[in-house]
Amino acid sequence: MIHQTIIKTSSYGPIALAWSKFNGRPQIVKIIISSLTSPADRKVAELYPGITYASCPEIDTVCSEVAAYLNGKKITFSLELLKLETCSAFQKAVLLADYAIPHGSVTSYGLLAAHLGKPKAARAVGTALATNPFPILIPCHRVIRSDRTLGGFGGGSQMKRALLEAEEVTFDKTGRVANPHLHYQAL
Repeated sequence: MIHQTIIKTSSYGPIALAWSKFNGRPQIVKIIISSLTSPADRKVAELYPGITYASCPEIDTVCSEVAAYLNGKKITFSLELLKLETCSAFQKAVLLADYAIPHGSVTSYGLLAAHLGKPKAARAVGTALATNPFPILIPCHRVIRSDRTLGGFGGGSQMKRALLEAEEVTFDKTGRVANPHLHYQAL
């Protein structure tokens, strides 16, 4: 049975954690963030009809950490409670490489693809991140286009920019990331 816990203390709208117990321990199966057109609680109702509202200490801790991160605290999230085995091998590799991007840094879809040994797979990396089941905990907002524009994000471009600005990433007058520290940049 899938349960839902909602983080309501977000300036980005509600954020939902869909989770269940597997082998007696809670695991997050999906994190749903609000967008301008669809709040997370509505998305959850569409994805998981009949979902129940529940929590447990481990999920409460993750919710508190996400709320703290969204309020500007530097947090390194644990992957321990994420049900990563729901992802394909390629998506899991992309998500783990994305997870390794430090707070305040960005990379491009192409650089991440090259890091994975698939230099022509920038679009596939973008698709893997667009379907990231664990946004925020796996910081797909830290991946931008090679021209330093934002690229896509489930919560919308305003949220992506705000998350990056909260990590002290700056933007120039044209809206491009200014002087980025590009993680995975070739030396």
